[in-house]
Amino acid sequence: MTRPLRRQIHDIGRRRAWVIWVVGLAVYMLAVFHRTSLGVAGLVAAERFHISASQLATFTVLQLVVYAGMQIPVGVLLDRFGSRRLLLIGLALISIGQLWFAFAGTFGVGLAARVLLGIGDAMIFTSLLRLVALWFRVKQAPVITQLTGMVGQLGAVAAATPLAAALGRYGWEKSFGIPAAVGALLSIGLILVVKDSPYTGVAVEKIKVRALARTLGEVWGNPGTRLGMWIHFTGQFGATVFTMLWGYPFLVKGQGLSPTTAGTLLISLTLASMIAGPIVGQLTARLPYRRSQIVLVLVGAIAATWAIVLLWPGRAPLPLLILLVCVTGCGGPGSMVGFDLARSFHPADRLGRATGVVNIGGFFASLVTMALIGFILDARAPDGPETYTLDDFKVAMSVQFLLWGLGAVQIWRYRHKGLDFVDEHPGALDALRAGETLLPGISRDPD
Repeated sequence: MTRPLRRQIHDIGRRRAWVIWVVGLAVYMLAVFHRTSLGVAGLVAAERFHISASQLATFTVLQLVVYAGMQIPVGVLLDRFGSRRLLLIGLALISIGQLWFAFAGTFGVGLAARVLLGIGDAMIFTSLLRLVALWFRVKQAPVITQLTGMVGQLGAVAAATPLAAALGRYGWEKSFGIPAAVGALLSIGLILVVKDSPYTGVAVEKIKVRALARTLGEVWGNPGTRLGMWIHFTGQFGATVFTMLWGYPFLVKGQGLSPTTAGTLLISLTLASMIAGPIVGQLTARLPYRRSQIVLVLVGAIAATWAIVLLWPGRAPLPLLILLVCVTGCGGPGSMVGFDLARSFHPADRLGRATGVVNIGGFFASLVTMALIGFILDARAPDGPETYTLDDFKVAMSVQFLLWGLGAVQIWRYRHKGLDFVDEHPGALDALRAGETLLPGISRDPD
């Protein structure tokens, strides 16, 4: 079947591209805010819904399960309908879900609201990355991808201290309801500004049930997809687990820090990630042949720092804990390299599905790690959080090394499989070594 003739009608990487990115980025920041809003509202939520600590954790775990489970369906829809529609639908769902959560009076209703929020959240990030891949130049895209992850984390910062202050001053309903209303304003910007592509005739894949399994199989069978997924798996989970669930208890109950100091360290982790993002982006843009090796160096640094902290006799000194959160924060930018791999190994009409598969990796690893840490803590301290000790946390947090080890082996394995795949296409390996990330016969449509 002949593809429609592509014709460029807008400049790439110029003013229009930046305006589209800024609007999409604002939506992503709001999604991150809603995703992480329970980080400082946990105690208030437990009191409001009259729930236990395990039920409270269910809010976050269920939300992430829905997010991860939606990635492939969202990828299919994204390749069919484009970024603009999915951003609008996702924004509507997270806004309705958070507004529903603001006025929920029971645990069951609160869970339903978090499910709706998770579905909407699943549509935002991959849609924005597809806009980046289409609207920016090859050398710009890796840096813009890192900037997307970096600036998006400001939503997590806003969900920390400012939200905590709002809860104390304005109460539950207003603190959650007002940010939900912001979605209506951003939807206007999406409608007026965002366009799916600077080209006409961009191919989209129609959803045909019999062909869907085949195309998903092709996306999964591409070694670049799995390399990207394992990079996301290995790089992301440490920071996600630390900021969304176990970092605060580890610092307060395990390391004996005050709640204020622990909160400051969580913000420092986010800030460290924001600083590292552009640096990693520049490195991956200049050295695309070394992208997976750069990630392995970052993961090795994270694992080594955690080993020092966990082997330290007694509580670790504050400077070492500051180093820990800063190094752990670099895992997020490292995980973003996985999306750049997806862009290199797939044409534009497969990017949604490939990005969705990559995005599953980090969130699956985060869920497994959260569950294993909780299981070990429950086994060692069955009487609950009040009885957790530093030794309990040291044993529980050590489970991360299993996932780092597995991920590192798989990254090394699929790096070589990926290079063999690239070498099958004439000129592609030479282009990759020369610094290109759109490869002849792979990510660049054949002439």
